Amino acid sequence: NDRVLLAVGFLTGMTPSWWQDKHNTHHRAPNQLDIDGDIEVSLFAFTEEQALAMRGIGRLTVRYQAFLFYPLLVLTALSLLFGGIAYQIRKERMRYPIMEPVLVVAGLATYLVLIFAFLGPWHGALFIAVHRALGGVYMGSVFAPNHKGMPILEKEEEMDYLHQQVLTARNVDGNPLADFWYGGLNYQIEHHLFPSMPRNNLKKAQVIVRSFCEEKGIPYHQAGFWQSNKEILGFLHEVSRPLRQKQA
Repeated sequence: NDRVLLAVGFLTGMTPSWWQDKHNTHHRAPNQLDIDGDIEVSLFAFTEEQALAMRGIGRLTVRYQAFLFYPLLVLTALSLLFGGIAYQIRKERMRYPIMEPVLVVAGLATYLVLIFAFLGPWHGALFIAVHRALGGVYMGSVFAPNHKGMPILEKEEEMDYLHQQVLTARNVDGNPLADFWYGGLNYQIEHHLFPSMPRNNLKKAQVIVRSFCEEKGIPYHQAGFWQSNKEILGFLHEVSRPLRQKQA
């Protein structure tokens, strides 16, 4: 697994230790304020308190975040890249403090050299911009439905593992196209309950998990592609309402 992660770092420019730390923290406390970094984003707010605390450009983007959410997804890939670089500079819990930076830098250098060597400066720059933007939109389209618009927990709020994993996640209806697009992450509830389960088995687990939740009276939320995105935008619009009211 470590070799695969290091190889991914070389191929994508993303810092393996940073991603593992970020992802494991998210799985441990999804949608929990001051713990889950996925709801601590500089250009978006997921609670009214976050919205009102925004300053500068963040306050402007949050005010209209429901309209800017999808356009700003083009920055997702760059955010992951720079988040990893900042993590390396801080030297926080890096498993391979020498090898990881070397492989990430080598991978990025190879990426840039090959692109500019074959495409030249202008076409190369255009390719990089389009590549990173489309990659960001794709990743955002996969990640956003998982938890955005679902309940947010306060830092001190205590909830047992089962309820927190189920209540803060949203499944997206499965079909061959959706399963391919999301890579199995559309079964997000099952993925959070059983993070080490191979993704091709998540759909099978869904039948058992959903039946169990219904039997125990645990809310289990699943929506179609369009409905899930409608819920996300409605949630973002409502959260940012205080800023628009202040402007008025």
